[in-house]
Amino acid sequence: MTDQPTLPKTDKIILSLRNVGVRYKRRGNLFRKVTYYQALRGIDLDIRRGETIGIIGRNGAGKSTLLRVLAGIIEPDEGEIINHGVTVSLLALQVGFDGNLSGRDNAIFSGMLLGYSRSQVEGNLEAITEFSELGDFMTEPVRTYSTGMRARLGFAVAMFMTPDVLLLDEVLSVGDKGFRQKAEKEMLRKIHSEQTVVLVSHSESQISKLCDRTVAL
Repeated sequence: MTDQPTLPKTDKIILSLRNVGVRYKRRGNLFRKVTYYQALRGIDLDIRRGETIGIIGRNGAGKSTLLRVLAGIIEPDEGEIINHGVTVSLLALQVGFDGNLSGRDNAIFSGMLLGYSRSQVEGNLEAITEFSELGDFMTEPVRTYSTGMRARLGFAVAMFMTPDVLLLDEVLSVGDKGFRQKAEKEMLRKIHSEQTVVLVSHSESQISKLCDRTVAL
């Protein structure tokens, strides 16, 4: 991993990885023993309050795995994660929604998982619905949603029910041109309000526009 730093917005470290490694088991069979694929190895990273970090790398480099480690979804096989008392939320396509529940119910549960009360989330539902542009679909099961609709719902929840550290996995590239522009504008607003963001994107122009520094895997 190479780190191309610029000056961070603050010096307060809120999340750290130390020599982190993750490996996945490959299936074996009667004629082949089980083998492992090393997705991440020797990752050292400090995330500071208020900065925006872009994660880049070729397909299979471990970008999404890195975000899942930061979110606490995956336990590393090596090394350690040091969380200095912050909440972390991963926004990724197809992740975290119950397909049998409505968009409204998924928004409520997602907000509650971020540590908000039900009444606090419900107080933001009108804004979440308006930003997501889902309209009457908010009362429909999420299994009926397109990929873009799921992404809009997840992005809207993340924008209005903000964790300390927001992890974004290729979500700004989904939807029509108008929604992408709106999402980028909202992200810029978050960045200027000292929101801490870790962003995976294949768009170099998006990374350079939004991020304080870049980590290359």
